[in-house]
Formats: sequence, C-alpha cells, structure tokens
Amino acid sequence: MFDPWLLLAALVVEGCVGYPQSVYRAIRHPVVWIGVGLEVLERRWNRPELGDETRRWLGVITVVIISGCAAGVGYIVQVLAGNVSFGTALIVLIATTGLAQHSLYTHVRAVLRPLAEGDLGTARRAVSEIVGRDTASLNDSGVASAALESLAESFNDGIVAPAFWLLVGGLPGLFAYKALNTADSLIGHREPRWRMFGWAAARADDIANLIPARLAGALLAIAGGGGLFVMWRDAPKHASPNAGWPEAAMAGALRIRLGGPTAYDGVMHERPIFGAGAQPTVEDLKRGLRIYVIACGLLWLSAALLGFLGSGPQLL
Repeated sequence: MFDPWLLLAALVVEGCVGYPQSVYRAIRHPVVWIGVGLEVLERRWNRPELGDETRRWLGVITVVIISGCAAGVGYIVQVLAGNVSFGTALIVLIATTGLAQHSLYTHVRAVLRPLAEGDLGTARRAVSEIVGRDTASLNDSGVASAALESLAESFNDGIVAPAFWLLVGGLPGLFAYKALNTADSLIGHREPRWRMFGWAAARADDIANLIPARLAGALLAIAGGGGLFVMWRDAPKHASPNAGWPEAAMAGALRIRLGGPTAYDGVMHERPIFGAGAQPTVEDLKRGLRIYVIACGLLWLSAALLGFLGSGPQLL
C-alpha cells in the first residue's frame, strides 16, 4: 500500500495548485499522451472490414497495451525516484498529475459565475467544456443541472478513484487507472463505431470504479448532510454500474432532481431521474460546489486517518 501521508500531500498540493498552465503548454498532460496512443491504435485496429469479433479482441489488446504501458511507466518512475534524495517530493508532484480537484472546481466555478450574473450564453459555453450534451438551448436550470451532474461524476473519476488506486497501487495503480478512464472516455461508447472496439475499455473502467464510485457518493452525502437514502434508492437506475452513485448522492444532498431526458448531438436520450425535489437553480449550484469542497476535505481527512492508523506495509 502507498503511504497515506504521501497521498495526503498529493491531494493538498494538487488542490491548492492544480496543473500549472505553463507546464501544460510545454509538455501537455499525461492524459493527452495516453489519448494520442489510443488514437493511433484505434485508427490502425478499429476498421469495419476486420469484423466485429476481431475488433473486440483488438480492443482488449489496446486496453492491455495502454494500461500496461502506463503502469510500467509508473513503476519505473517510482523506483527511480526512490533512489534520489528528493524522491519523495518528486513522487508527490508526479502523483498530482492524476488528480483533478483544482481544475474541476475551476471549471464549475466558471459556469457558476456567469449564471449567477444572468449571463446565460457565457454559462452555456462554460458548461459545454465539461459535458458532452447539447448546451445551446439549455435554460438556467439545465445549465445548473449539467454542471452539478458533471461535478458529482467527476468527483469520482477525477479525484476519488485516482486517489483510491494511488493508495492501493502507488504510481503504477494511479497511471493504470488514468489510462483505463481515458480509454473509456475516448472509445468506450455504445455507438456502432465504438461498440465492439471499445467494449473492453468500458468494462475495465466499470470494474476499476466499482469501489471508488460508492465511496465518492458516500463522501458527497456526508458532506451535504444527507442523501444516503436517495443514493441507495436511485443509483441503480443508471445504465452505468457506477455513475449513478455520486449523481444520486448529490441530488439527495441538495434535495433536488438531477438527470432526466437530455439531448446529445441533436438526439434526445432518456436518462433516469435522481432525487424527487425541484429542478436545480443557481443557488443549488453554489451549494453543490460547497459540498464538493467539503467532500474533498473529507477525503483529505480520510487519508490522514489512514496515515495515523499506519495501515499495512507501504510502498514508500
């Protein structure tokens, strides 16, 4: 097990600083590198003439290659860092690249500010940066709902799950998870082009998030002072085995309604409804962002508690 104190350090550093834009401009981000690798393999192997079963197996191989290479890089970095005097600090800094507390807060706040000022057009453009749905015709409530749903789901995908796999498997576990999650985002879709090739990416990401998604939902419910009942009742409605947990927890904590029919690329999709309250308002988005900050704080406290307990053998 990775040292919980190093996990805490990575959470604190990333939460306060994020991923510096100067670094991003110079070398991009590890997730971008993973995406490039996936695009190369997808262009080469996801060709219709290969047939469905062949494409499915090539998708499996793609996931193994991408996640295996990511874990291998993490292992090499962790071993090499352990042999230098500033290795601990280096590992903490590298671990921050797999976390997204700061950037998620920044992106959602960028939606909240214009929405609170009555600038719906700017709010729509801002929310389009963090969701895949059509945003051009969303009203205030639709924008708030989209931002809250993204905030809740990304709390798991971008924070709790990476922290969990960092704790369990060190940098190899963190990097492998980021590779799986990126693969699911890029190719794990149900559209005909992706259904066979992306099957393994979607299933692997489902497995990797089984425990973290439920932890994320619990943290949001605790941070909001309620929502556990709504989470347990409504989370199984979601087609994904994981996405419904943090979204339902957020709906329950805010005592509002999330989900429902949503348009993607001009096509309306039926989605489950979480919660039984009113449609969210800008005030609910403000409260949701506060709940998110408190939930991040609870995650920090959990890492500190594990550190105090000195749980098991540690990698560093």
